[in-house]
Amino acid sequence: GAVQRIFYFHVPSAWLCFLGFLLCFSGSITYLINRSSRSEIFALASAEVGLIFGGIVLTTGPLWARAAWGVWWKWEPRLTSMAMLVLIFAAYWVLRHFGGRGQGVKLFASLLAVLGTPNIFFVHYAVKKWRGDHPDDVIARSDPDMRLALYLCLSALLVVFILSIILRYRTHRDRATVSAIRRRVSRLGG
Repeated sequence: GAVQRIFYFHVPSAWLCFLGFLLCFSGSITYLINRSSRSEIFALASAEVGLIFGGIVLTTGPLWARAAWGVWWKWEPRLTSMAMLVLIFAAYWVLRHFGGRGQGVKLFASLLAVLGTPNIFFVHYAVKKWRGDHPDDVIARSDPDMRLALYLCLSALLVVFILSIILRYRTHRDRATVSAIRRRVSRLGG
């Protein structure tokens, strides 16, 4: 029924959330190694897009849970670890946007992303390891039509994901360029 349709947005959104955070991880590692502003901007753009998909997961999950379990939220291992993962990257985002422009903020945020990323492993294996109520291996047990619909939705959302990262990256890059020009102009004029 209608509740089953949530699955086609919920699962691909979770995968894309993980992908966004993994891309943030790679950008943060690169930034920590060579202090490249491009890497730092890429990490920020990836985290933002990952957070959007994480928000979708944390919205569609309770909608499904209400119909399946009769409650909006259960303190179940996968749900709780997913919420923690999203909160870690939300803290990264808050730090990057409101922590200032200093090098220390960028370093600390990059470390937070690197140290927070392994939580993806806990989210993925929470059902197997701690025997939660969250369904596991649904895709492997589903019929081919259901898998086809899932992969079509994943493909469409992947296009949105890629375009969103490109747009966020360009926005942050252009903002940094404008800030640099303003600083130069203020030094010359003042």
